[in-house]
Amino acid sequence: MRVTAAGSLPGDDFRGALAAMTEVLPEVLPFPELPARGAGSGMIGRALGIIDGLGFDIQPAGWRLTAAPGADHRRARARWRHDLDDAEELLQGFDGVLKIGLAGPWTLAATVERPRGDRLLADHGARRELAQALTEGWFQFREDLRRRIPGAKVLLQLDEPALTAVGDGTIPTASGFGRHRRVETPELAGAMKPLADGAWLHCCAPGKWLPVAERAGFAAAAVDTRLFRDSAEIDALVQWAQAGRGLALGVVDTAAGRVQGVDELVREILRVLRPLELSVPSVDSGVLLTTACGMASWKLADVPGQLAALRRAATLVAEDLQ
Repeated sequence: MRVTAAGSLPGDDFRGALAAMTEVLPEVLPFPELPARGAGSGMIGRALGIIDGLGFDIQPAGWRLTAAPGADHRRARARWRHDLDDAEELLQGFDGVLKIGLAGPWTLAATVERPRGDRLLADHGARRELAQALTEGWFQFREDLRRRIPGAKVLLQLDEPALTAVGDGTIPTASGFGRHRRVETPELAGAMKPLADGAWLHCCAPGKWLPVAERAGFAAAAVDTRLFRDSAEIDALVQWAQAGRGLALGVVDTAAGRVQGVDELVREILRVLRPLELSVPSVDSGVLLTTACGMASWKLADVPGQLAALRRAATLVAEDLQ
């Protein structure tokens, strides 16, 4: 079974993080996201950093849409250029899957403010324009990456931790006294559909978001397995997998803040895998093991050991399924 990680890591050494990930996760290599380097290197700033044509900057309340790119937006774009330069040098000859994590349009709309306050989510036109700009930015970024590392198979992991809250209408307004109106499934899926071809949708929040992923046309879903406990939740995974779609099972509980041993990981993997009743070839081709979310809050020294335990657990499970 193949193994990867969500992408965010502790520390601020991009070259060191990329070299380490290349060694331990070469099959599906996560492009490191290092929030410790500053706001432009976190999940939101990283996604805004690929957008051209819209301007953003950081205000006291967070990222805000502006008339022209501010200093923080320019730094985020420059950080990407430097990281791509380093990746081009370090990944010469790389011919595996290179996974890029980006915040999706709904998480951005629920986070970034309009020029006059409140979230972009409150403005239909603004959130549509943001989704279009993100899509165009991704296509341009992907072409640049393919040019720099021609052997890599570029994979988009669209991170949407706010997806279920947007769909349920639980995102608070700026005042904190109200909630933004819920967004219905057709619009949720429609904004992500241009990004979905061959991509993963990653959501580590509770809620029923797999139907949205299916409607948008994502090739795979990356899930936090600990949010799929009862029979209805497991049935949703069964239906997804048996339709021939991919699954990235987030079996490492990144919120636990501790290294999880091989035996614990094996039990969690088998708890989710067995009800799926997939053939061994289907597991090999369609199921990956990963972390539930990012590991940026972890101690740097704990990350290699945890990923090594995940690889060992994957080997043992593969042997058990034979």
